Amino acid sequence: MYYLGIDSGTQSSKAIVLDLDSGAILASGHSAYDLIEGLPPGHLEQHPQAWVEAVRDCVRQCLDQLGQERSKIAGIGVSGQQHGLVALGADDQPVRPAKLWCDTSTQAQCEEIAHHFGGQPGVIALAGNAMLPGYTIPKLLWMKQREPENFARTTSILLPHDYLNFWLTGVKRMEFGDASGMGILNVRTRTWCRELCDYIDPRVLSMLPPLGSSRAVHGRLRPELAAEWGLSAEVIVSAGGGDNMMGAIGTGNIKPGVITASFGTSGTLYGVADAPVVDGQGEVAAFCDSTDQWLPLVCTMNVTVVTEQVRELFGWDLKQLEAAVASAPAGADGVSFLPYLNGERTPNLPNGSGVLHGLRTTNLTPAHLARAAVEGATLGLAYGLKRFRDLGMNPSEIRLTGGGSKSGVWRQIAADCFNAEVVTLSTSEGAALGAAIQAAHARANEQAETTSYEELCARLVRLDETTRCKPDPAKAALYAGQLERQMDLTGRLNQTGWL
Repeated sequence: MYYLGIDSGTQSSKAIVLDLDSGAILASGHSAYDLIEGLPPGHLEQHPQAWVEAVRDCVRQCLDQLGQERSKIAGIGVSGQQHGLVALGADDQPVRPAKLWCDTSTQAQCEEIAHHFGGQPGVIALAGNAMLPGYTIPKLLWMKQREPENFARTTSILLPHDYLNFWLTGVKRMEFGDASGMGILNVRTRTWCRELCDYIDPRVLSMLPPLGSSRAVHGRLRPELAAEWGLSAEVIVSAGGGDNMMGAIGTGNIKPGVITASFGTSGTLYGVADAPVVDGQGEVAAFCDSTDQWLPLVCTMNVTVVTEQVRELFGWDLKQLEAAVASAPAGADGVSFLPYLNGERTPNLPNGSGVLHGLRTTNLTPAHLARAAVEGATLGLAYGLKRFRDLGMNPSEIRLTGGGSKSGVWRQIAADCFNAEVVTLSTSEGAALGAAIQAAHARANEQAETTSYEELCARLVRLDETTRCKPDPAKAALYAGQLERQMDLTGRLNQTGWL
């Protein structure tokens, strides 16, 4: 049987078709889209219809490649960008564009919510997470305060992957993993936090769809889509999840001991836990995963966005960028690049900016700036790994995904910064693969077949051992000092208001 995995991201949607028997990826599709232009700084939005059109395009590409073999598709799983607010009216149409995870316009609403509950520690005590601008529920309060007419029209709210599931099946439902990034799910009990919901508005609980297990089947493909695509009306759609939750499944990160690090436009670091991991400082997100476990996670907003800015600044292609990074020494001869070009989530600096520090006549070169950019972005994630270790999570290896992981030089820098072995996967589409595996698991459960995520991932998730890098002890020690310097410099500049 074949399973279709869809990954709807911030810049594009991707789809793959997985042969469950052989583990081969039989077909793939890709469709790009843009953010809405002309919005004020900090406001980042997209039209949900753009996701629908892109998914439809991706699926058609896959089905065209399969031909008559499309009849073997038994299930679909959807991965989506987290935290986006899709507000629907009584006609189930969006009342406005979706505010995205990277939208930082809700800082005032976060501060208001936290203040009401005695500061961030009070919010953490209620739900397990601090209230951050990336999360969904401050966006709803922002809409209530700034666009009361749109708020009044809103009858239900969904996350991006929920919206796509709704389009695929006609069913509104949320699963624990993606829902835990809204800011209103008590991750300890996997139930909505009534106090937080009621503070936003007494109507919020009525706006939320049913909440349930991430292992359950969400629904079946709508007859209209089944006919359009030439698929069986019995094709199931699994619960799906956020891109990080699906990436965990797609990288085999389904039990404690493995950490996944994603080097995309933004960066994430996450690992599965068998109990909630609540960070009293609020820096590690205490999310649920999409296998009904937990997924402590750190997110940074600046990874390849930093290196791409440097690459474009000097007019390089990717090979030239990598050569420049490789030509400069570890530590970039004292140049530090605080990489907060888009503000930052960890540490929480929604209005932060980038800083170059330590420049001298001897190190003000393109190669040094390129090296410092890669190191600064990687050390941002290394800070998150340090917080993981502080909370008792000590990974045996770190599995890298995302565009940055394709660079051999960057992989070695990551191993040295993390002081841990790193390795990539044989497929770069971890979230789409995770979505396909989840669909296979959900269908097997529905059919009362005996299977497990451990068995599926052991067979279907393949490491590329040619990419494995081990840390160099001397460089690991150098980067440990550089991490301390980067965070100290960040703190000092932030305290003075100069960041």
